[in-house]
Amino acid sequence: MADGKWRRAGATLIRVIAVWAASALTLLALAGILPDFQLQSDDGDTITRTAFTAAWGAGAFGLLSALVWPVLVRALLIVPALVLGALVFFLNGSLLLIALRLIPDGRGDAAPETAVVVAAVMSAVASATSTAFAVRDDDAYRRRLSRLAYRRRRGRPADQGGPGREGPPGTVFIQLDGVGHDALVAAAAAGLMPTVAGWLADSSGHRLTPWRTDWSSQTGASQLAILHGSNHDVPAFRWYEKETRTVMVSSRPASALEMQRRAIERTRDGGLLTIDGASRGNLFSGGAGQLALVLSMAARRGKGSRSRAGYFAYFSDPANATRTALSFVAEVVREIGQSTRARARKVTPRVKRGGLYPFIRAFATVVERDVVVAAVLGDLFAGRTAVYADLVAYDEVAHHSGPHSRDAEKVLERLDRSLALIAKIADRTPRAYRIVLLSDHGQSPGETFAGKYGLTLKDLVRAGSGLPVPRRAQRTRSASEARDAVRIALHRPVEGGVDEQAAKLSDPIVLASGNLGLISFPDIGGRASREQIDRRHPALLSTLANHPGIGFLLVRSEEHGSVVLGPGGAEVPIAELSDEEGPLAVFGAGAADAVRRTDTFPHVADIMVNSMYDPGAGTVHAFEEQIGSHGGLGGEQSRPFLLWPRGLTDPLDIMAAESAESAEPGESASAPVPPGGGLVGAEAVHRVLTRWLQESSGPQVPVRAEGFAGAGPVDEPFPPGVPGAGPTAARTAQAIEPLPPPNRQDPAPDATGTTA
Repeated sequence: MADGKWRRAGATLIRVIAVWAASALTLLALAGILPDFQLQSDDGDTITRTAFTAAWGAGAFGLLSALVWPVLVRALLIVPALVLGALVFFLNGSLLLIALRLIPDGRGDAAPETAVVVAAVMSAVASATSTAFAVRDDDAYRRRLSRLAYRRRRGRPADQGGPGREGPPGTVFIQLDGVGHDALVAAAAAGLMPTVAGWLADSSGHRLTPWRTDWSSQTGASQLAILHGSNHDVPAFRWYEKETRTVMVSSRPASALEMQRRAIERTRDGGLLTIDGASRGNLFSGGAGQLALVLSMAARRGKGSRSRAGYFAYFSDPANATRTALSFVAEVVREIGQSTRARARKVTPRVKRGGLYPFIRAFATVVERDVVVAAVLGDLFAGRTAVYADLVAYDEVAHHSGPHSRDAEKVLERLDRSLALIAKIADRTPRAYRIVLLSDHGQSPGETFAGKYGLTLKDLVRAGSGLPVPRRAQRTRSASEARDAVRIALHRPVEGGVDEQAAKLSDPIVLASGNLGLISFPDIGGRASREQIDRRHPALLSTLANHPGIGFLLVRSEEHGSVVLGPGGAEVPIAELSDEEGPLAVFGAGAADAVRRTDTFPHVADIMVNSMYDPGAGTVHAFEEQIGSHGGLGGEQSRPFLLWPRGLTDPLDIMAAESAESAEPGESASAPVPPGGGLVGAEAVHRVLTRWLQESSGPQVPVRAEGFAGAGPVDEPFPPGVPGAGPTAARTAQAIEPLPPPNRQDPAPDATGTTA
């Protein structure tokens, strides 16, 4: 603690000296420019003597401003604002004249009107210099945000405020977008994330477990299920819907809103955050009443409901704007330097990082981070019950630099500082808070499909269909939430990744979601069968299945039902799929169940294509311009993490209790987790998070659709236990009883705090 005080004192001293030096240089410059202002005797002085005079004058002016100005302002509070505005310049000039009189030997002199100008310029320079130092100071930043949040909280009605620290605690869910379980463990062990490492090392702190994504390992599917309880019929980041001839894109506001509406209709539950919740930087609202940078709300009207509202609230503070602007410029320069160095060293694999990408990266790693963190801190001071925030910085950088690159590691370091800032604030808020850290997916490295084989998936499909193929492989647009967030912030439409209107109705539509490809035939009604595809394009399926860059295909057969096709003529009916043998063996436990579940979706593509996976190297081939990708099966992308305080019930105990409740009388409960531990599916994560909120705040009540943000017009309330309602909705009106003691012994954490 003493070391911290000395560091703060040293930083303050350096800032004071820097402001003093800048003010002295300003005095010297103005003395050379203005004819009625001098810092020398009539006979002239040496440069050293003049510099000493300027330093003396600057110090005297700064001291008078610090000591006298607050007293003058307090005394003049009764003066009308317009009069006070005019007096400010006069009083500032008067202080400068006094400071000049204090210079030894009468070397400082200025005409009264000149003194006003000099004082105004010096004040501006001193303020700018002080701000430039303070904006990169996390402690100063924290104090400024604390004051801002406290002022906002004072105006909040008492009945909306959170209880004291003796009352039920609130919960903050921080999603580190794209950070896989193994990447987090490695970063903590390497000292890149000391805050996370401290949580894991503290025996009374947090516990860590991996969880398994669905086949679609991307933010749209995972976050929709985490916040709204269902990701049914979300086969990928983008997919084609034949009945409307549109492409659904998870990062397009209209699509996100429709996905949210469908999830609510299916679960009959408003979402994780319906009770005094806040949603910050997410694709979906979660039913929260407080929204900032929420994509599904970007197109909605009304105060506080637009995605851009968070930007206006944050940048209304000039100090915040200065801090973020300087960091933004630094990040752009950093990206240009890193990409230049990668090209010079001929680092492989590598994708293009020119054009607007440096600015898109800076937006994701600086602007969105700062706005979201500031909003979360405001929520803590406001005492909100549940806050869910998404930090997308790592995901964006890992796509272009690689998930294990030094560039991505630097981002993890800065994200850890944001976590430390939130944790410090949480210790000082009126309400106690529990911090839960989680991710929506990981990322798997690997060279792009086009980079490895010289053609895109679309080119391969056209070649296998007997259609003309461009001579040069065209770049496949990368799915990027940050890129789309920039377009929304600039009032630009989000693109769908395919020109639906320009495509011929008979041509296949090929979409990419990381290393997952989707092929649809728009002129075939419903889901096209293998037999229909073979009659139209006899060589297509065999061309795809036997390509070295492709792991397996999923297609519907009229004779055998859905089948999985693999290299060498492998063909396995979906009911007979196995994780131990066949085309899915290399993809690990749970792959067969994930494919079977996706096969039930109404909008599953005619042909689902998963790239190859090398289990030794952990690499896949993205069908987009990404050397770190996610979206399908294979490697770290399917293995995100959940990190929670030990005071909360273990997720495996929650799932075991659910399994026991759902079992028929006399029937043994099914295994809640696969071999090796971890939760299965984002919907399971939603049930765990919901249980934790219920444990902290008591039983929840079902919400009426018309009363929650983003539900859409529904006249009737959602009754508990309605047909089709998920387990969350069915239990919302019931008191939560403590779980019975677990029948297993908790495994001891390893050196990093990870438990199996």
